[in-house]
Amino acid sequence: MAPTRNLVRDEELGAISDDDDSPSGKRSKLDRFPLSRWELAVSLGVFLVFSSGLCCIYMTMPAAEFGKLKLPRSIADLRLLKDNLANYANEYPAQFVLGYCATYIFMQTFMIPGTIFMSLLAGALFGVIKGVFLVVFNATAGATSCFFLSKLIGRPLITWLWPDKLRFFQAEIGKRRDKLLNYMLFLRITPTLPNLFINLASPIVDVPFHVFFLATLVGLIPAAYITVRAGLAIGDLKSVKDLYDFKTLSVLFLIGFISILPTILKRKKIYE
Repeated sequence: MAPTRNLVRDEELGAISDDDDSPSGKRSKLDRFPLSRWELAVSLGVFLVFSSGLCCIYMTMPAAEFGKLKLPRSIADLRLLKDNLANYANEYPAQFVLGYCATYIFMQTFMIPGTIFMSLLAGALFGVIKGVFLVVFNATAGATSCFFLSKLIGRPLITWLWPDKLRFFQAEIGKRRDKLLNYMLFLRITPTLPNLFINLASPIVDVPFHVFFLATLVGLIPAAYITVRAGLAIGDLKSVKDLYDFKTLSVLFLIGFISILPTILKRKKIYE
């Protein structure tokens, strides 16, 4: 059954690629919304369930000046938010952590930009150890939710948005089935592919959930540590770009290379 499914997927992706070769195909791709009515209804239903849960959590939290609370979009917004939340987090630690986790998982599930600011906020408010634990927990939980949401309705969306990248990812996964965990760890540790794409594409190309989960849980730790630690010195940051300079990226790729070293050594033995 697996080869048949892969053949069908290849044909679907090939059909998309053929449409993209002509100007009319590109126009039709932009004009055609990929989700059917049923898929759109399911996605809206899931969104409403998560939104209702988030609202219920906020309604049970102690009163705060909600006019000052907003999702940060810049380092300046983050500094202001941190100042407004510091006393609240000290007075109501359990309620604050619950609200923080719910917000982070919601954003990660529905691919809402800004989780990197939430990670910086964790460092600024909770310190390195608690901050890394919170970020890895929430990022893994949100990625898991996104994985199952994509498994339900993601195929038409991702083949519409990234047909070439999906075809490449499927080919790479097919070549590395015997050491798939190492490869997924490499992808999670390094910025080779966006985490958003990995979350959406993994169920489409038949990455087993246990491999996806373990690679996410372990592979996000290095980047989470870097981001959370930067949150301790949030006053020195000028932009998000300062987080990932050449030195930081080199370290991440070094860790990623170590994760795929067993695969490289095994191939070398085979060819010898």
